[in-house]
Amino acid sequence: MTGICDEIRPQTGLRPLTIYLAAPRGFCAGVDRAIQIVELALAKYGAPVYVRHEIVHNRHVVEALKAKGAIFVEELDEIPDTAAPVIFSAHGVPKSVPADAARRKLFYLDATCPLVSKVHVETERQHDAGREVLLIGHAGHPEVLGTVGQLPQGAVHVIESVEDALAFTPKDPEKLAYSTQTTLSVDDTREIVAALKARFPRIAGPRKDDICYATTNRQDAVKRIAGACERIIVVGSPKSSNSQRLVEVAKGAGCPFAVLVQCVDEIDWSDFAEISRLGITAGASAPEALVEEIVDAFKARFTAKVETVVTAAEDITFKLPRELRDVPAL
Repeated sequence: MTGICDEIRPQTGLRPLTIYLAAPRGFCAGVDRAIQIVELALAKYGAPVYVRHEIVHNRHVVEALKAKGAIFVEELDEIPDTAAPVIFSAHGVPKSVPADAARRKLFYLDATCPLVSKVHVETERQHDAGREVLLIGHAGHPEVLGTVGQLPQGAVHVIESVEDALAFTPKDPEKLAYSTQTTLSVDDTREIVAALKARFPRIAGPRKDDICYATTNRQDAVKRIAGACERIIVVGSPKSSNSQRLVEVAKGAGCPFAVLVQCVDEIDWSDFAEISRLGITAGASAPEALVEEIVDAFKARFTAKVETVVTAAEDITFKLPRELRDVPAL
């Protein structure tokens, strides 16, 4: 039904714009679970609740949790001796972290995404089978540090590129296995795996793809809209691997300009002045409210029509830690 405002708006002289919203976008089940763990711990135990590392890579999420009483630290030695809960982030942690927490008798809750935990288990299984483990991922990323830290020092080799795969020299080419970070580019990872398999045909891989469903779905959704868009905005943090990959995927799939912004305030409007087709998506740790603010800002500057392009439905949920299952949903 057309209202009075709709009839008047075309007369304002605003440039017409079609906004394609990629779906799925934004929060995945692992991120949603991690945020819930902090909020439910605050509800059950009260403030403060300590969180090692950013619970997810999004400063808006972190600031909102700080306002509720969460205290974020990088290492456990920043936490005083306390009975307050200590929460490990969704990215996972090396084995030394819970061991140190137990030694100090800290009460901790693990918010590691279950799909990251799956990679930990798979990596340990391959190591226990006597295989040298290659981890495809970005060196220094918290998830990679957590996975490497599941095994003794030197047992895992990080492979960041095809060049790394071609240069790696194994102890025994017949006893190799690979795992991957969960938030990588699907296409780039496929190339690295192909290079490893070409060199080492007997290399063992995961029983099921390590790149998580949410990463794959968000990349597929961006690929669907990229060719139709003059610009694509990815809402997410510069620290977020899956958000950074969405920018790369958008460009690779045919969009001439893709940019990562954390919120509407970071948009350089001169980049969007002459466009008529815009795509918007969000990384797995970006709240939908940030997307809505950006859409509203474009509606204020253009005669905008919004189309949601759906490529997959997501209904996955993960169980909360046992200690929090008795807390009423917030």
